[in-house]
Amino acid sequence: KEIRKLITDIKDRIKISEELLGKNPKVEVAEADGIKIFIFDSKPLIVSHGRFLIPTLIFEEGLKFLPKIIVDMGAVPHVCNGADVMAPGIVKLEGEFRKEDLVAVLDEKNRRVIAVGLALKNSRDIAEAKRGKVVKNLHYVGDKLWRIIKSLSQ
Repeated sequence: KEIRKLITDIKDRIKISEELLGKNPKVEVAEADGIKIFIFDSKPLIVSHGRFLIPTLIFEEGLKFLPKIIVDMGAVPHVCNGADVMAPGIVKLEGEFRKEDLVAVLDEKNRRVIAVGLALKNSRDIAEAKRGKVVKNLHYVGDKLWRIIKSLSQ
């Protein structure tokens, strides 16, 4: 029952299909620093971070369902060091979203997801923004969570 509820929550909050999590997946939970990592069939796919369920950066199929914010290459080292996304670093938006929706942050050159963040404004306002923070960085390449997930998925 708990697994069914978790899958329903994931489906509703992240807007991914159940099939991506597998049919009757074996689900394990690992906990580190108050963050729960949900492991589906030996793959750490989802983390519970505060009140948010977030697809991990290795869950490429799940990340495809998130709206995208493409940043210029000058912003990449900052985002990969934990900085929030600032309006001047944004090159393009793909998909519409509301304030407090999860978004994937991609680099402009390789179009790889470098972070998952929380939109601080809706997509229309971000497209018009010239300055200021627009996305709170929740999980990024190289963060502690990323290193834990990499070690779990080996």
